Amino acid sequence: MRVKTGKTTKRRHKKILKATKGYRMTKNNLYKVAHEAYMHAGQYSYNDRRKKPADMRQLWITKINAACKNNGIKYSDFIKKLTDNKINLNRKVLADIAMNEPETFSFLVKSL
Repeated sequence: MRVKTGKTTKRRHKKILKATKGYRMTKNNLYKVAHEAYMHAGQYSYNDRRKKPADMRQLWITKINAACKNNGIKYSDFIKKLTDNKINLNRKVLADIAMNEPETFSFLVKSL
């Protein structure tokens, strides 16, 4: 006796088509194309979770650099002086201070 898989296949297809809702062109209503798009999206998502910390660090450095320019100092000199004075603030905190409290950041630059 053969096993019919209609219900299982239908469920599997519906799951993929539901996940790809909102994709453009045929990627949201043709199973074969939708499945391919779904798999690629998952891969992109996985890879970008690995890249996120590097992207965030780059953003923090950009923010600190902009604040340093406003205070007439180069980013590399600022980081060097922080290290020499044993001020252990990471780039995330420095970027937050630079964006939300410019007076505090200016005071920090002048105190070095």
